Amino acid sequence: MDVLSDAITAMRTGVPHSSRTLNAAPWGMRFAPSDGAGCHIVLQGSCWLLPPGREPIPLAPGDVVFLAHGLGHAIADDPATPLVDVIQDQDGTWVLTEEAPQGTGPATLLLCGAYRLSRARAHPLLTGLPDVVHLPARIGTHPALRAAVDLLGAELERPGPGSDALVPALLDSLLLYILRAWLDEHGGQAATGWAAALADPAIADALHALHRDPARPWTVEELGARAGLSRAAFARRFTTVVGQPPLAYLTWWRMTVAGRLLTTSDAPLRVVAERGGYSSEFAFAKAFKREFGVSPGRYRREHDGKPG
Repeated sequence: MDVLSDAITAMRTGVPHSSRTLNAAPWGMRFAPSDGAGCHIVLQGSCWLLPPGREPIPLAPGDVVFLAHGLGHAIADDPATPLVDVIQDQDGTWVLTEEAPQGTGPATLLLCGAYRLSRARAHPLLTGLPDVVHLPARIGTHPALRAAVDLLGAELERPGPGSDALVPALLDSLLLYILRAWLDEHGGQAATGWAAALADPAIADALHALHRDPARPWTVEELGARAGLSRAAFARRFTTVVGQPPLAYLTWWRMTVAGRLLTTSDAPLRVVAERGGYSSEFAFAKAFKREFGVSPGRYRREHDGKPG
């Protein structure tokens, strides 16, 4: 898998949820803070996003917003409209806490998605995103994202055989296209951070190599040679852009993979150690305890059925 896919997989829990709603003004919904992330896409009409601590953001037809950090937000036909609270139930579905009044004004058609994310081992690619990712609709931009929106919207409007499998898959695709679009727009503008890292061919190649084969005994020299840089030059560049040295990131990623394996599979400790690049269970257990503060066995028992 590549870095972006891995970052999502490492944090995703449960099944994503979506809805397609037609709201007639006046209407307003306030979403409570949560462990997840969410997106809103305006299919028809217009509305306002009301993020905490920021000025309201006008949204037009085709606009996409992604809120990665679960800080809570509101969305309404007008910033002054009273809001109805929305909370997330145990399976991740957003539900109104009271019946919303039926308006008679201009209508807005929204496509919304909700993703459950574990913050325990949050990948810096996602934690580095702004509170609000706003992708305004512009003719000719991000055609794959627009296609994913159209497919999901059509499936929600007219469910058919296989919808239960199609909708979560389309939501996953939508999330990846949103993140890819944001990275494409910002990679060339940033000097550091993950947008810059994935836009830098030398650093991106090294990151993809580490993610494809985390068990390999990588050296900084080998990674630098792949990038066409000396060991010292590569180490400086990687550390500056990514925020930590190459082998420190590799160790962090190995432990993240190991933690997820322990909580989502019955793989023996020997197998988990091998996939993390450790030939010895003892060496792996020592490194794991240094990272998590508990032994692998205790971590598995404490997180039974819950992603780490």
